[in-house]
Amino acid sequence: MKFRLFCLLCFVSCSASATTVATAEERHAEEMHRRVTGEVSQDYPALLAFYTDLHLHPELSLMEEKTSAKVAASLRAAGYEVTDHFGGYGVVGVLKNGPGPVLLIRTDMDALPVLEETGLPYASTAHAPDLTGKDVPLMHACGHDLHMTVLTGTARMLSSLRDHWSGTLVLVGQPAEERGIGARVMLAGGLYRKFPKPDFAIALHDIATLRAGQIGLRDGPVMANVDTVEITVRGIGGHGAYPQATKDPVVLAARIVVALQTIVSRETRPLDPAVVTVGSIHGGTKANVIPNEVKLQLTLRSYSDAVRAHSLEAVRRICRGEAIAAGMPDELMPVVTLVENDFTPALSNHPALTARVRGAIAGWLGAERVETIDPEMGGEDFSRFGSTVEQVPICLIRLGVVDPAKFAESQRTGTPLPSLHSDKFAPVPEPTIKTGVTALTAVALDILKK
Repeated sequence: MKFRLFCLLCFVSCSASATTVATAEERHAEEMHRRVTGEVSQDYPALLAFYTDLHLHPELSLMEEKTSAKVAASLRAAGYEVTDHFGGYGVVGVLKNGPGPVLLIRTDMDALPVLEETGLPYASTAHAPDLTGKDVPLMHACGHDLHMTVLTGTARMLSSLRDHWSGTLVLVGQPAEERGIGARVMLAGGLYRKFPKPDFAIALHDIATLRAGQIGLRDGPVMANVDTVEITVRGIGGHGAYPQATKDPVVLAARIVVALQTIVSRETRPLDPAVVTVGSIHGGTKANVIPNEVKLQLTLRSYSDAVRAHSLEAVRRICRGEAIAAGMPDELMPVVTLVENDFTPALSNHPALTARVRGAIAGWLGAERVETIDPEMGGEDFSRFGSTVEQVPICLIRLGVVDPAKFAESQRTGTPLPSLHSDKFAPVPEPTIKTGVTALTAVALDILKK
């Protein structure tokens, strides 16, 4: 009887102790949340100025000279040891703060050749020569200016909170995401060898279908494989009035474009995501001249390696088959080229890391502000951070940017919202930036907690 009483007292004592610890942890989390919320609000005017400056002065992929300098300067000012011009205009900031995990947080930096039509007071009017020398308009139409601003705010926040975490932060400003090149170049240049190798890597990207203040997450596949294919459809040109004396590559190209649509609709299992899009077709110079060739450009999207391989094989097979049906000789078969440098592997969020990210953000923002999103057929070269031999767990966090009033109107009327890469893409800054900084700070403090 005495032994049973002793055991009962021990159980009650342990339970009370556990409750006390849990309550202390909860109080600490609430205290940190209040502190971060207050500091983010105080820092917001400076972050808004940083954001609008970036938005006003966009730079194209592989040309992010001034942009990367601004990111590097912001990290140095926050106390990070910064290496710039790593992998082109890449930036790496390291903050060592005792023993513990290494967390990498990445932002992209490049803009797009888009003429902005948002009407915002800080709308970009910038133009610059592209890599071919052609003058093009410039716009941050994919929100990379937001991503850099959120990284800057998070860098400052975590630097000021060093007493509350232990480990190492590696903050990466990556160039040329839009071309699918930047991550590959930085990793090939030794990102994981020359700097602390991460135990975890996270990134944040805006999403045009979520309200500002909301976070989107899912574990497993979230972004697709991306392939670019170029096709030169060859023929025998001549006078448009005498087509019988030619082998018309325009008609053949049209047949190929239509036949390619059967790769997804008739050759791919309906449960396997796949896209085959012909985005560019160019041929001919004059109405009455049948050209010698027509050029096509395709984007192929997939999730599985098997579907990717089949789609690529099918493109080659269909091009050759249609050319044979058109009577083309062997020496004039279409030339199908896979543009190797444009490949981006599919992105899959690590389940355990994603669960931890979800818990950390929901703990601060509330579970109702963390939505489970669907996989997309877009591409994101952050996938490469988890595709090396080191097998680093990665998680891509999606950040809502849409003005809540415009979101509600779109839901009510069915009017589509401006998408990423649209000339009218206009994130609402304050709730977006504050939510992004708060979310990344919550995740970092959870992963690096003492």
